[in-house]
Amino acid sequence: MFIQTESTPNPATLKFLPGQTVMEQGTADFPNSDSANSSPLAERLFALNGVTGVFLGNDFVTVTKQDSIDWEHIKPSILGAIMDHFQSGAPVIDGKQTGSVHAEHSGEDTEIVGQIKELLDSRVRPAVAQDGGDITFHGFERGVVYLQMQGACAGCPSSTMTLKMGIENLLRHYIPEVTEVRPVGL
Repeated sequence: MFIQTESTPNPATLKFLPGQTVMEQGTADFPNSDSANSSPLAERLFALNGVTGVFLGNDFVTVTKQDSIDWEHIKPSILGAIMDHFQSGAPVIDGKQTGSVHAEHSGEDTEIVGQIKELLDSRVRPAVAQDGGDITFHGFERGVVYLQMQGACAGCPSSTMTLKMGIENLLRHYIPEVTEVRPVGL
């Protein structure tokens, strides 16, 4: 098994491509070790000293490390853990894979929210996945779209620019009711 790595806009996060499907559908975000109990792969990665976040995409694993640890010290252990996991035959996620999904929304803005979700799915999420992350709809209230950033996008120094200059401009262009985009925490 040959695992490729790619840098992300977040210097504390690397994208690992094992050359096979990781998640059949959706994504899974594990922002800390306490959240990883449903994923044997994430648990294996969190067992490594310095791993602070794991994100699983369709064909990649994004790992975030502590700032005090250099990639050259932790990267070989991460590569080994990913390789060992896939060679073990253990599942990536225990039980049914649900993945990250947009929050439900009902009310008078349902049509606008549908347009927002469609633009996120068709234009934004594929681009963000290339950087090792994901963005999901969290809410819409009085013209403000609330989005949750995951994987390499969470905590990325350029995430504010991505939200304001990229996603906000895109949504405002296609949906005049959108006035602003804001991130939400976990």
